[in-house]
Amino acid sequence: MIRFCYKPAGTPPGTLRSPEGASGVAKLRLIQYDSESLLDEVFTDWDSLMAKYDPAKVNWIDIDGLGDIPLLERVAERFSLHSLAVEDVLNTTQRPKIEPFENHFFIVSEMIYFIEGDELCFEQVSIFLGESFLITIQENAGHDVYDAVRARLKSARGYARRMKADYLAYALLDATVDHIFPVLESVGDSIEEVEEELLEKPVRSSLRKLYEAKRLLLALRRAAWPHREIFSTLMRDDSSLVTRSTQIYVRDCYDHVTQIIDIIESYRDLSAGLMDLYLSSVGFRTNEIIRVLTIVSVFFIPLTFLAGVYGMNFDTKFAANMPELSWPFGYIFFWGICLLTAGGMLLFFKRKRWL
Repeated sequence: MIRFCYKPAGTPPGTLRSPEGASGVAKLRLIQYDSESLLDEVFTDWDSLMAKYDPAKVNWIDIDGLGDIPLLERVAERFSLHSLAVEDVLNTTQRPKIEPFENHFFIVSEMIYFIEGDELCFEQVSIFLGESFLITIQENAGHDVYDAVRARLKSARGYARRMKADYLAYALLDATVDHIFPVLESVGDSIEEVEEELLEKPVRSSLRKLYEAKRLLLALRRAAWPHREIFSTLMRDDSSLVTRSTQIYVRDCYDHVTQIIDIIESYRDLSAGLMDLYLSSVGFRTNEIIRVLTIVSVFFIPLTFLAGVYGMNFDTKFAANMPELSWPFGYIFFWGICLLTAGGMLLFFKRKRWL
């Protein structure tokens, strides 16, 4: 659940190194638009994409894949991106954050979405926001949470086509945040299922499900909490990159993040309560078992004593030996003593309310 990625000690800052397993081929896509037109095209090389670049319009450059280091170097050179920011793009264990530079913002976010049914994916996305451009760099091609944003741009619905690149950045971050809600809903259903199991009969499999839910909530909190800092910085920004009209929408997204964090904390408290419930249920069940076994043992202690005494087989020829051994009603007498002893103990336990 927690990933580690680091470079050897002494590596110079700004050194670009592809993460392990990254493909060397990156997918390039340009979505260029204004209020009147829209261009959506996939490119195989950087020069072909830049031939279509128009600074008078909003240019969304989407790069899928982190294995093409020369491509990232050319992107950084063309848009004057800071070398440390480009280095953080390749470090896929970054905490979500925002860093202001002279001519752009660098934003690290974390997308969370389901793939192939129930498999959950955490993917880092790096965003460079400039005056007329927005560059998104994703880890993997073929999966993201931005289809709804692309559909709005193509259909010219809403304000996106009439706004600048800062509104597009808000829309992408908003889509990232909104996709956490279905994941939380799934976690909530899992916790409710565990709660029902614990109330009926606590089993070890329920405890395993509860631990998995707690680990997932920890990862969701680690991904969601830093987004508050991102939106807070965008709301307070006084540069020309983020307009006042966009900051109003950013404030709404900040409220969504706050709501997500509240839900996560509530689920974490509920999970801790269910853990205590499981331990209490197991302890109570163990105590009940020990209580029953103790009562049974207490009943049989005097009976075992009587059976041991009368089972010593004394020689009845001597007067000092047990007279009951030669008595015709000795067997019935023995059982009478046993029943009276057990009945007396049962009555005593009832009066003490131990049963």
